[in-house]
Amino acid sequence: MGSLFDKLESEAFRKGLSKRSKEAQTWFRKQVQGMGQINMHKMMKDDRLVKKSRPRVGDMFMYAYDPKHRKTLPYYDRFPLTIMVDKAPGGFYGLNLHYLPLKQRAIFLDNLSAIANNKRYDETTRLKLSYALLKGASKFKYFAPCFKHYLTSQVDSKIMKVEASEWDIAIFLPTENFAKAKKSKVWKDSRSKW
Repeated sequence: MGSLFDKLESEAFRKGLSKRSKEAQTWFRKQVQGMGQINMHKMMKDDRLVKKSRPRVGDMFMYAYDPKHRKTLPYYDRFPLTIMVDKAPGGFYGLNLHYLPLKQRAIFLDNLSAIANNKRYDETTRLKLSYALLKGASKFKYFAPCFKHYLTSQVDSKIMKVEASEWDIAIFLPTENFAKAKKSKVWKDSRSKW
């Protein structure tokens, strides 16, 4: 399958947009608004995603998820876009960026980029995260609605790493797949937490 990331990057390059620039972020956001929902099974086959058997703290991932307590949750995301924060009992803690509206995703990722281990934005780049760091800094205020505990037993697919070079595109892709509520309701609830 051709890569959606490649397609969008090529179009941005032809427009003369520099990677990781505000102009590129605005352009990516506008491009994906008209896409409609992206099929998660097709997305998982994208050539630019990398299968990982052992997720690493500070990396971004996509995967299918079926929560253990789905019946009692008010809503949940079946296809999280998560930055792993730490190991947790039975799984891991992560920041599911889908719980934020697009503008706040971009702001939050920009703020998180300040704590990256390098500025190369390649396969070696990851974020140096901890719960204490997120909770203690006002520039990370958007973390609260995103912070989730994921159980490895409930991951319903391969875990695919999104390389740092693709983060700016991945945050805007309409891959959120909320059950039991529309994204507008989820985002409204998230706004009340920051």
